[in-house]
Amino acid sequence: MQAPVFRRIAAELADRIAAGEPPPGERIMSTRQIMAEYGVAMATATKVINQLRAEGLVRAQPGVGTVVAGPTRPAGEAPDRDLVVRTAITIADAEGLQGLSMRRLAGELDIPTMSVYRHVKDKEELVLLMMDKVMAANPPPPRMDPSRDGWRACVEALARLQWSMYRRHTWLAQAVSFTRPLLAPHAMAHTEWTMWALEGQGLDVKTQFRAAVTVANYVRGTAVNLEEEEQAVQETGMTDAEWMDAQEERFVEVLTSGRLPLMARFMASSERELTLDSLLEYGLQRLLDGLSRQILGS
Repeated sequence: MQAPVFRRIAAELADRIAAGEPPPGERIMSTRQIMAEYGVAMATATKVINQLRAEGLVRAQPGVGTVVAGPTRPAGEAPDRDLVVRTAITIADAEGLQGLSMRRLAGELDIPTMSVYRHVKDKEELVLLMMDKVMAANPPPPRMDPSRDGWRACVEALARLQWSMYRRHTWLAQAVSFTRPLLAPHAMAHTEWTMWALEGQGLDVKTQFRAAVTVANYVRGTAVNLEEEEQAVQETGMTDAEWMDAQEERFVEVLTSGRLPLMARFMASSERELTLDSLLEYGLQRLLDGLSRQILGS
């Protein structure tokens, strides 16, 4: 019986690794590159990576991605909590929170699964530490002067910082909650920074807090779509713009029916851009417009 396609591809890549191409510590082909080179689906490419990982040939390296396995620390030396959290972030960056488990994390660290619990009591605490570490690496910008730069510029600066953070760590939006918030000190510093930007604008502290959380929740709510967008790109091999172009014939069929005249007018315009970045910017400005009116009326 012929071996499954993913095993044949994994065997070929294993031979390359054995030949030192790439050497230990260097990144291996991404799932998208495997899809392009071998003409396989995303699911098959993912199985290839998982097979190489199961064979101990590759591992996740914090801040880099999936690399050819090599010594990660001196033999017999146990990982510390920081390495545990950094490795968990690397896994989540590559595969989302659904791909992160204590067993998977232990495998990447080359330790027994129960040893992970020496550092974190459960996955909830692990995610909290991951979130706080990302936030610590993305602190609020140096304090601007609201009286000189304006409170709005200050709030916008932090919102865009948070957006860039979510773009680099697409799993993060799924981890953040505003109704059942995890007590992450560095995340709370973001809220404090926005409240400070609104200080002296005639708002009481309750309104300052609600405004800060509302802006942060808007950014986070838009960012929830990033992981699905990234997954769609990996599965189809097309960017959003390329996908829209591929659907043009179907759009024309629907829009020329006469049932959607305003949509047809929009799609015929030269400014029909529809990206998460453009949606974020439009919504953020309207949200701040409303907050500005509240400040002027206070």
